[in-house]
Amino acid sequence: MSVTHHGIVYRAADTHAHIYPGKIAEKATASVGDFYHVDMLNVGLPHVLAQRGGAAGIDRFLVCSVATKVEQVRSINEFIEKKCGEYPQFTGLAAWHQEVRDMEAELDDIQSRGLKGIKLHPDFQKFFIDDENMLPFYEEANRRGLPILFHMGDNRTDFSSPRRLMNVLEKLPELTCIAAHFGGYTEWEEARRVLKGTNVFVDTSSSLFALTKEQARKCIEHFGVEHTMFGTDFPMWDPKEEVERFFALELSEEENRRILYDNFARLFHVEADEKNG
Repeated sequence: MSVTHHGIVYRAADTHAHIYPGKIAEKATASVGDFYHVDMLNVGLPHVLAQRGGAAGIDRFLVCSVATKVEQVRSINEFIEKKCGEYPQFTGLAAWHQEVRDMEAELDDIQSRGLKGIKLHPDFQKFFIDDENMLPFYEEANRRGLPILFHMGDNRTDFSSPRRLMNVLEKLPELTCIAAHFGGYTEWEEARRVLKGTNVFVDTSSSLFALTKEQARKCIEHFGVEHTMFGTDFPMWDPKEEVERFFALELSEEENRRILYDNFARLFHVEADEKNG
């Protein structure tokens, strides 16, 4: 699978996609839609992501789910591991919760499952990104080579504001993380104003629907083409429509290649796998 634009063929990876077990998928999807006051365009089932994303030409997906209770961590990670086995185009991020007691054991379990990073949603999990109690976890995850994908921003809350992530990065400048939604959902200007760092990546998810071409290009310029990745926030948005929104930015061929696939491949070390596949 691939994406063709103006006669040029691109590989594409969706670096922000949520999946849920069948028995809770409809309820979980609806709950997210209610929280953001958005009509969800899909149900967050793995096969729906593979089908809809594949139809849009996307052939790699960074998949995750969020643990709102500490007892959900293991079951979610078992689910993500299983689905990555069933869908070779999936790369899995682990769930985590701020109340995990045995950090080392849980991180050992995550790595034993072949999961490649961590997903946190401070707004849903009700903790501040810069909580001092989270710093040892961030540091150890980073030491183990597990990038952290943070949900970022929301002008209705303060759990995940760009300023709070910057507070962390001032203490842990080596932390490799992905600041979702161009660094701050509905707080894009603040993200450009306060958030920076050599190991900070951003994704385009849940942003292109609201930003003008000029605003989106300002975000890319601020964080850098080499640190920007394409994402849909499935099931919130339709993959094909998000691809079209991305190409509407009218970036260069090299910029498109980096954002659509190359940065993801570099961050999650999938180049060799892809060449052999």
